[in-house]
Amino acid sequence: MTVVRTPSRRLVPEPPLRLLALALFAIASIAVHGAMPDAPAPQAAAREPGSGTDHAGGAPASYREALAAWRSAEDVNAWIAANFRYDTARALQLSESWRQRNPGLPIHAPEVFFADPHGVCVDLARFAVETLRTIDPASKPAYLMIEFDAAMVEGETLRRHWIATFERDGQRHFFADSRRPGHLAGPYPSTEAFVADYAAFRGRRVVAYREADDHARRARATAARRLPESAPPH
Repeated sequence: MTVVRTPSRRLVPEPPLRLLALALFAIASIAVHGAMPDAPAPQAAAREPGSGTDHAGGAPASYREALAAWRSAEDVNAWIAANFRYDTARALQLSESWRQRNPGLPIHAPEVFFADPHGVCVDLARFAVETLRTIDPASKPAYLMIEFDAAMVEGETLRRHWIATFERDGQRHFFADSRRPGHLAGPYPSTEAFVADYAAFRGRRVVAYREADDHARRARATAARRLPESAPPH
């Protein structure tokens, strides 16, 4: 019997400089993304069990179909978990300092967001609040604006964060959070109780917060509930 020997493949290691370049690129990408105050946490990409309802016909093909099929915040939340993508460049363009120099950048309308579901916290909150007002107005959907201590990212000032909230059985629930898309928090006896938990989750001191019927930005001193300076810096 003749034995045929196959030449063995020799593994050639990557050049050290190439490996170093790849490692530095990965570190830089993580650093930039993680530096954004409202960018999703790494664990937020996973969809939580029971976070929404799967319809027999599959995901809606249009926003109109979605409004006809969805019945509750859980339905909206499930779609957010599966589709939302955070837009880092847009976050800088919607920062307070950028908008002072370049006013007029619109917040995505729900039908626009559904067709291209990428954006930042206020885009996501608007989609959730306006959608829930259509499919379940009895839940009293509203915006929650949370103002943190200012953070500087690439020379721009970011301090405000937007989340959607609604009422069920006399208690408040919170979702459409760009920091943890697909997460539905609650029930809470009050918004204040949620804000205290959220400050601890984010590891940032909350300076003020307010519930609102719209996403328009108003004067900080009159629109938000200011927290005392002695509040612990969670």
